[in-house]
Amino acid sequence: MASGGDNVTSNVAQISQVQNTVTQHQQEKTAGVPLSDFVLQLEDYAPTIPDSVTSFYLNRAGFETSDPRIIRLISLASQKFVSDIANDALQHCKMRASGQSSKKQGKDKKFTLTMEDLTPAMAEYGINVKKPYYFL
Repeated sequence: MASGGDNVTSNVAQISQVQNTVTQHQQEKTAGVPLSDFVLQLEDYAPTIPDSVTSFYLNRAGFETSDPRIIRLISLASQKFVSDIANDALQHCKMRASGQSSKKQGKDKKFTLTMEDLTPAMAEYGINVKKPYYFL
C-alpha cells in the first residue's frame, strides 16, 4: 500500500463529514429525526466496501436483511474500522521511519504497509496477529 496515507486521510475525512452532519442535525432537531436524516444520507453515499461484499459476509455470519440501508450502514462502519486501523499503521510506520535516517526527504517519501506496522495497530483494537514460524 504505497502512499496510502492520502487515501486513508480522504476516507477518514469523508466519514468525519458524515458524522459532523449527523451531530449538527442532532443538536438542531429532536431525538428520532436525526437518525432518519442519517439513513436518508446513506442512500446517496457509496462506501468503499461494496454492498454485495458486505451482504455476502453478513449472510455468511447468519444475518439476513432486505433493507439496503442497513447493509450500507454496516459497510460504512466497516470502512471506518479498516480506515482507523490503516491510519494507525501509517502512524506506526512514520514513527519507525523517523528514527531511521533515509535518503528521501519531503513529499517523495513513500510508505509501505507491513506486518511490522500493522500488528501493533491491530493490537490496539484487540486483534492479535501471530506470524507463522516458517513458510513453505
